[in-house]
Amino acid sequence: MKNLKLDRRMAQLVLLQRIELANPFLTKLRKTFGRYLFSKIISKYFINLKEISKNYSKLMESELLSILSLLKQNQRILSIGSGLGGLEIAIMKKFNETKITFIEKDYISNKIKYGWDDENREGYNDLSLLKNLIIMNDIPKEQFSIFDYDKKNFPSNKYNLVISLYSLDYHYDFNIYLEYLKKNTDENSIIVFDTIRYEYFNKIFNYVEIIKEDQNTIHKSKRIACKMFK
Repeated sequence: MKNLKLDRRMAQLVLLQRIELANPFLTKLRKTFGRYLFSKIISKYFINLKEISKNYSKLMESELLSILSLLKQNQRILSIGSGLGGLEIAIMKKFNETKITFIEKDYISNKIKYGWDDENREGYNDLSLLKNLIIMNDIPKEQFSIFDYDKKNFPSNKYNLVISLYSLDYHYDFNIYLEYLKKNTDENSIIVFDTIRYEYFNKIFNYVEIIKEDQNTIHKSKRIACKMFK
């Protein structure tokens, strides 16, 4: 996978969304000056654009490999909480007849908070940057669509695959989307997300499979593929 094309604003936002992209120097600055100064100043003026692009591309390639067995041509994919869409760009390049719908926030909180948010109030994205990044990386406009979560105008479709890595049930409750997903999937649809309570989803789905275990995060999360709502 070629390195994704990013401008400096995109690189700054990607770094805030995926803090693991920070090198040791940036990590030290964040610990020293705190998250507010890191998000407002340090992440803007102290980043190496080429390095962030390389690391982000490598990370997205790894994420792609973790779900590759679930992907095929002509899928209708829903992406919830994608960030700037690096994984989805990789999918659309590999499967150029696949269409992806994004549901995302168009809001960047003043202070980046990494943790659980019961009502999904926090936001760390800019939909104009998301759109521009996808187009900048040579994905045609007809291959994707973007919806603002806070406008509640969710699209109606029967999706083959729903992807929400480190978002749904990792930062906020899965149940926020429960009824919507029931209406817009069928018995063959697969829903992929990260969670620390994978046993809970045996009550919601007839099929739950762990496809990845992440021991490098604080939460020791598991990536699961689920289908067939009970």
